[in-house]
Amino acid sequence: MANKPIVMISSYPPRLCGIATFCEEAREFIQKVNPDREVLVISHTDGQGEGVYPIIDMTRRDWWRPVAKKIEKLDPYVVHFEHEYGLYEYHDPRGVGDGNDGFLDLLEAIGNTPNVVEPHTVHGRLRDFEADFIYKLTHRSHLVLFKCHYQKWRLDWTFQGRGWPTPRNIMVVPHGARPDKRWGTHEIQGIRKKFGLDKTDLANHVVGMIGWIQSNKRWDILLSMWEEIHDEIKSHTEQDWDLLAAGAMRDPNHRQDYEEWKSEVHVLEEKGIAHYYEFIPRGDDYYQIMAVCDFIVLPSIDETQSGTLARIIALNKPYITTAPMEGLTAQTLESEGGLLFTTKGMLRRKVIKLATDESLRMELGENLKRYLDQVVSWELVARQYNEAYKLARRAVRTGRPVILEPEF
Repeated sequence: MANKPIVMISSYPPRLCGIATFCEEAREFIQKVNPDREVLVISHTDGQGEGVYPIIDMTRRDWWRPVAKKIEKLDPYVVHFEHEYGLYEYHDPRGVGDGNDGFLDLLEAIGNTPNVVEPHTVHGRLRDFEADFIYKLTHRSHLVLFKCHYQKWRLDWTFQGRGWPTPRNIMVVPHGARPDKRWGTHEIQGIRKKFGLDKTDLANHVVGMIGWIQSNKRWDILLSMWEEIHDEIKSHTEQDWDLLAAGAMRDPNHRQDYEEWKSEVHVLEEKGIAHYYEFIPRGDDYYQIMAVCDFIVLPSIDETQSGTLARIIALNKPYITTAPMEGLTAQTLESEGGLLFTTKGMLRRKVIKLATDESLRMELGENLKRYLDQVVSWELVARQYNEAYKLARRAVRTGRPVILEPEF
């Protein structure tokens, strides 16, 4: 292609990493709205695929130098970074991290190339290190993309409290969700058959906990109450409901919780009221396993935004999640597609309410459909990325920084 490429900097599959999966999906839709440009990826050394350059070697203190040289050679239209602290942290032989200094060095090195940075973790109440990093990040990049509006207005409060000027080059672009993963009720039996669930005694109605099994997801909260919840739902509806817990462990540091929670599911399975299904939550399988469920429970206790929630939204599945919890709460309020809990008692009541009220499930599902179609569809988000790219290029061309309005 004659036109300059869009270059993304990120982890990338086959790495089992939420940012890698995000980048893969984002790249697909960025390419769709930019058919005249290549969308290339500079990834860590375990990335693979056509148009992927796996050269980010985090065993090197100067890992960013080869990346800067590759960017210069590719001469891109824009560089689009996916940032997560752990992806760009160099550790010296003592195990001491550099505080993402190499990432900031890379931004300085490519300062004349239009660039946007999309940080995936921006807490509402920033730690000292995070506040300092975001301050430096916004001064070294042309445009920074936050995923939620609260992150932008909270940053204003945080920086003012420190006597720092609030960056004005921050644009809110939501976490994208696929618009092409909605199955009709007539297709669900075929999906059950694909995964062998038709050969089990899985009930017709299913509550799901689906995704990577890690400590912050807190599956144990619902597992500890499921038997009494199941019995109460049946007493109200005379319907059989099962809990489907499906996923796999990604981080070996979470093995203890993974083993304990899986064991708890198996105990419930022996009682005929739950099922465990092990699978790698990626690709179509992730969406299809969710599609089997009537609604999803996402009892996470640490999320600024969630790839699991993006899939729930893509499927228009009603859901229940923890509050107040950063992006989970923000998107639940904005979409009006889920219920929130803040105590075990509330979770119990909300699960029973959603299971016994089909009209509520339909209402929440319709709200999510509207939210997906009008706000977070990847097709819309990719066009917002294009607007961000234009702003970054104008900043380079004119020498004037991007200045956007504050939220409040």
